[in-house]
Amino acid sequence: MKTVDVNIEEKLFQNRYRVDIGRPHVLIKNVGVCTNDCADKSCTFVCPASCYRKENNGSVTLITDGCLECGSCRILCTEHHNLEWAYPRGGHGILFKFG
Repeated sequence: MKTVDVNIEEKLFQNRYRVDIGRPHVLIKNVGVCTNDCADKSCTFVCPASCYRKENNGSVTLITDGCLECGSCRILCTEHHNLEWAYPRGGHGILFKFG
């Protein structure tokens, strides 16, 4: 059986994302909860699209452009309930392209 190398960045680049300007579908409710109450900041290394970034001051920044809408962040944040998450409006969000 032949082994095939897969480059994740190339596969993600094939997807398209239509930003709904001014209406992000994921919001951090309280940045202070991320900064003070969340020790591991797991969203910053589990999100496959790298939408979450840990800042030098311990806070977490969220940029939803390119979000894969997988829901990993929702699952990880169940302890703190610090995310507002909804699917993007019709015509916005991720458009998966396979090929």
